[in-house]
Amino acid sequence: MNTRKVLVLVVLLGVIGGTVYWRTAGGQGGDQGIVLYGNVDLRQVALAFNSVERVAEMRVEEGDSVRQGQVLATLDTALVNLRLAQVQAQVRVQQEALNRLRAGSRPQEIAQAKAQTAVAEAERKQARQQLERLQGIQLDSDGKAVAQADVEAAEARMAVADANLQRVRQAESLVIAGPAQEDIARAQAQLEAAQAEAAVLQQQLGDAELKAPVDAVVRSRLLEPGDMASPQRPAYTLAIVEPKWVRAYVSETDLGRVREGQAASISTDSHPDETLSGRIGYISSVAEFTPRAVQTEDLRTSLVYEIRVRVEDPQNRLRLGMPATVTLDTADSGAR
Repeated sequence: MNTRKVLVLVVLLGVIGGTVYWRTAGGQGGDQGIVLYGNVDLRQVALAFNSVERVAEMRVEEGDSVRQGQVLATLDTALVNLRLAQVQAQVRVQQEALNRLRAGSRPQEIAQAKAQTAVAEAERKQARQQLERLQGIQLDSDGKAVAQADVEAAEARMAVADANLQRVRQAESLVIAGPAQEDIARAQAQLEAAQAEAAVLQQQLGDAELKAPVDAVVRSRLLEPGDMASPQRPAYTLAIVEPKWVRAYVSETDLGRVREGQAASISTDSHPDETLSGRIGYISSVAEFTPRAVQTEDLRTSLVYEIRVRVEDPQNRLRLGMPATVTLDTADSGAR
């Protein structure tokens, strides 16, 4: 009986000692964090021209690093340049016409109109005098000295002179008054239409240069000089180098220990002794079942949540699709 008590006591002491040791060792070692496995993810963009035209130049190759605003390819612009020159000439003509209307009538034009009025008045006066002379002779001779046809012809010349004088006087009034506001507005509209067409052609010239929207690396060169470009045919595919992400998956049991903004360290097989810093930038709100990217057997039959870790990679070592190991700092799980 005493031996049994001794054995029980020894077992209890062993359990207690083991528990104390485990807690002590755990307290000294600390939380080792959550280790996840994922792949490097880069955002990509497919660049295409806005116009349908033949490719003139393709200036970069696959694998080249490009800077924001760098010209990557150009289109043939011969026809656009010719059309632009024609429209710019039309703009100049319309501008001159509008300037003349706004300036009003020149003194020479007014003087010419007055001279034409004076001539018309003299012609009317002469026609009236001729008619009155014939009518007087006809009256004195009781219609025998002058033929009725001559009188009628003089009356016709008088009517023509009256009409001509009225027309010339109206023309003089218009010259003195200057252009009508409707004419100025019409000329202004024609000028603006020509300017708008020129702006469209200028935009087409700008669109003939395909520029990098951001700093990136050329992944694919899809056209060659001589190919016909269009908005539906990308010329290049670019991988955006900043930001870089690692896409990984966390189990439902660990989800409560993960927060956006949480610190992480990232390592790769190509540089196993070096780690990169990062922070969680996204946690999916929807669980996924057996995602293709999960590489650990214990997660393949579980519900997991996608996370994306934004990585600081100043030396540009990470490549699209590269496997990466992510260690989440659970001591920093409260960070946001």
